[in-house]
Amino acid sequence: MRPSEEAPSLSAPGAFADDPAAAATGGAAGAAPSGAAPGQDSETINKIMQDNEAMLSGRGFTYDPAGRRDPFRSLVDAANTIGKGPRPRGIAGMLISEVDLVGIVQKGKGALAFFNGSDNKGYFLRVGDTLYDGKIIRIDRRTGTVVFRQDINDPRSIKPYRDVTKRLTTAEEGSL
Repeated sequence: MRPSEEAPSLSAPGAFADDPAAAATGGAAGAAPSGAAPGQDSETINKIMQDNEAMLSGRGFTYDPAGRRDPFRSLVDAANTIGKGPRPRGIAGMLISEVDLVGIVQKGKGALAFFNGSDNKGYFLRVGDTLYDGKIIRIDRRTGTVVFRQDINDPRSIKPYRDVTKRLTTAEEGSL
């Protein structure tokens, strides 16, 4: 130590012995500028604590997407649920994959297709009737097929639909 430097005295004003709060915190509270009021330090600490509580509870942050999509939502799920809403009851709420073709009946000039739904009920449908994800576009009694136009929302697909064919199965084919 140089002769011009003196060691701080514990009894000097502003030292640990005079300020018990400063002694408990290691002198940080006593290091306030001379013009600052002693209550201002506690106000600052309270402000910091409130900001931390707001941050942890999520109140302190908001997100403005400004027309951008939410990066945490799946692109596939969003494409499949656009404009559909909840599924209605009955055959209108069933997917094409959830119904089984049981028979085809001729009625006048048109044909009716008999389907067994996922609710184990029978439904007669004709061309133009809709299911949740498509509609019937053709019923062919001679070949025993029903063709659906299924709506798909695949951004990689050129067409927004695909044709799905359901065939009647014979008793021997159904038991295999």
